Amino acid sequence: MSSRFVNTTYIHTTPEKLWDALTQPDFTRQYWVGTWQECAWEKGASWKLMIPDGRLGDSGEVVEIDRPRRFVLRWRHEFKLDLHDEGFSRCTMELEPQPHGVVKLTVTHEMERDGSRFIDAVSNGWPKLFASLKTLMETGQPMPGTSDWPKGM
Repeated sequence: MSSRFVNTTYIHTTPEKLWDALTQPDFTRQYWVGTWQECAWEKGASWKLMIPDGRLGDSGEVVEIDRPRRFVLRWRHEFKLDLHDEGFSRCTMELEPQPHGVVKLTVTHEMERDGSRFIDAVSNGWPKLFASLKTLMETGQPMPGTSDWPKGM
């Protein structure tokens, strides 16, 4: 059995610009609560999601990469012990050009574990983050409440 979350968003941009928004630290800090990723963005590279105070939030490795169309991460939560203990998940980001200068962005986050609390957590997080990413790319400003790490976490 497994747990799975899929979310699709349409953003008025190019695949190349969206790829950079998903992978470049200076951009992710703006819409992903101040976090950034450390990664060489090549197959087999280690991947880390860093919390603004320098703590490790999540880690893993690049399983597949096809710039600017798709990447797959082997992903384990590191910040909360109960979520860390669930083990590794798989996160796939797919960017598909659409007519009229729009890109379809689909995230599939899954784990070979029935009733995963981690997948429940990302199911609540991804929609808000992608809404902020869309807002940032289309207006130049992230959605309020998505650019700073929550106090007390």
